[in-house]
Amino acid sequence: MRLRVEFTTEPFDLDEAPAHALVAREVVEGAELDAVDVGPFGNTAQGGADAVLAAVDALLRRTLEAGATRISLQVNVVEEGEA
Repeated sequence: MRLRVEFTTEPFDLDEAPAHALVAREVVEGAELDAVDVGPFGNTAQGGADAVLAAVDALLRRTLEAGATRISLQVNVVEEGEA
């Protein structure tokens, strides 16, 4: 099974990326995922179920430790061949 996760961490800071946002980027870019798109207002990552779920676990734990006060995420099953 393949999964796609979309997530944001808060609080936002438009002048400088907060520590929790930098940690989130580090987690998803360092995970064994097939596709990662990091943006200023939302992020997506895609890959096999085990890799995505491991990344989500690390993302939640590490961004909370880095000062996130809210993390919004959505996980979807991706059909084969869907990007």
